[in-house]
Amino acid sequence: MAKRTKKVGSAGRYGSRYGVRARSRVRNVEVVQKAKHICPSCGHQKVKRVGTSIWQCSKCDTKFAGGAYYPRTEAGQNLEKALKGVVTTPAPKMIPEPEDIEGEKQ
Repeated sequence: MAKRTKKVGSAGRYGSRYGVRARSRVRNVEVVQKAKHICPSCGHQKVKRVGTSIWQCSKCDTKFAGGAYYPRTEAGQNLEKALKGVVTTPAPKMIPEPEDIEGEKQ
């Protein structure tokens, strides 16, 4: 029996409906979503999606929140870096120094 969804993959269930671009976008998201990903705690490639933005490693049973379709989002990675101190923003000056005020330069 011939394989019917060789080009379209999991989006073959839509048939000829919804247009080529929409079906190809769905296919690309579902390929990444259903793949196994690397666990952030044990490092094995055993992470699967349990529910919307809930991911679980089948090796160490670690559950964590991530993106809806990807276990690690760009915003989440930036947050991790900020919490670790890698990305630091300078604190704003609350009280101006005397040198900063033009009328009080000596």
